[in-house]
Amino acid sequence: MPNILAERIEETLRPIIGSVLASVSVDLETRRIGRTPDTVTREDLPRIADNLVGQLRLVVGKDLAEAAAARVRTIA
Repeated sequence: MPNILAERIEETLRPIIGSVLASVSVDLETRRIGRTPDTVTREDLPRIADNLVGQLRLVVGKDLAEAAAARVRTIA
């Protein structure tokens, strides 16, 4: 079960890439840094955001990927 922070990351990504890809992205990026959606912390946000830029660039382009990553970095 994702924690509230993982849910907020997913909510941030959902309007940009859709529900399914947002959920998969949260799972993939948390695991990439050695976490799970239920153990992700605020300290992990910069690394997750950096990884998302590369992943999302292929789907939505550089500008939108960077904007999404910037939003993820500022999740409180």
